[in-house]
Amino acid sequence: MRRFSRFRRAVWSYVRHAPGTYIWLAALFVTTVALHHMSPHFEQEFLRQRSTNLHELSRNPARVLVTSAFWIDGSHWWPYAALYTVFHAQAERWLDTWRWLAVVALSHVLATFISEGALLWAIRHAHVPASSVNTLDVGVSYALAGVVGILTYRLAPPWRHLYLAAVLVIYGAPLITGRTFTDLGHFTAVLIGLACHPLTRDRGAPVNPLTLLHPRKDSPNPLSER
Repeated sequence: MRRFSRFRRAVWSYVRHAPGTYIWLAALFVTTVALHHMSPHFEQEFLRQRSTNLHELSRNPARVLVTSAFWIDGSHWWPYAALYTVFHAQAERWLDTWRWLAVVALSHVLATFISEGALLWAIRHAHVPASSVNTLDVGVSYALAGVVGILTYRLAPPWRHLYLAAVLVIYGAPLITGRTFTDLGHFTAVLIGLACHPLTRDRGAPVNPLTLLHPRKDSPNPLSER
């Protein structure tokens, strides 16, 4: 019972120090439940109106840039809960809420404009059909990719280099093999996250992951830092 109580307090402390992450995740849970109560046809049209496609961006870019970040394209919510806990929560606890939010916004907005700009170029040069202006593009993956990128600086060498290599392979391979505008957006978001290095100043020393497996008794868990 005492062990469960300690675990519960640890979980609450983790969530409490990443409020933006878990408020966002709660909003995604609500919208995902709402999607599951829509018919497939209505769902597609509903999401398209909240999508950052070229058509909607040309009409009201501010609205769709915000609304698109609160919908998952018919996906299950639980994988995002895990990804948010592993990446977003760690970044928010490390950077603080406002710096984390800056990385999220920059990655989401800039990667969207760059990827959609590439799509517009492809349409104008007849590489893709003109109907691609209505391509469905909602979700949180660009913001997640940016946060994955900035977490590179949380790790101490040589783990930093191994992590960065893995990230570049995971996000770079689809760009080479698939070459879709979303692949470009994801890779661009990672680069934007890496470019946010100035936001990591004065946020504590980089972490050696081995200290998480074998922490010293007289040292606090480095991932508990704010």
